[in-house]
Amino acid sequence: MARAMFEYTKTVLKKVSFNSDLFCKELEKALNRLLPYEIEELTIWVKQFTANKPELYVCMTLMR
Repeated sequence: MARAMFEYTKTVLKKVSFNSDLFCKELEKALNRLLPYEIEELTIWVKQFTANKPELYVCMTLMR
């Protein structure tokens, strides 16, 4: 079930990426819910996903 949460998190982040405030809020929720190894995977995914979305760079401060 943990893997399902990781995939769900990615889906939600994709859907709210039009708004940086929502993206940051959902990212913060994900960081509180996911397991440590999933957070590492999410960090990699977020870096790749935001590579061409400079408006979302502000949320990168949430990543450790």
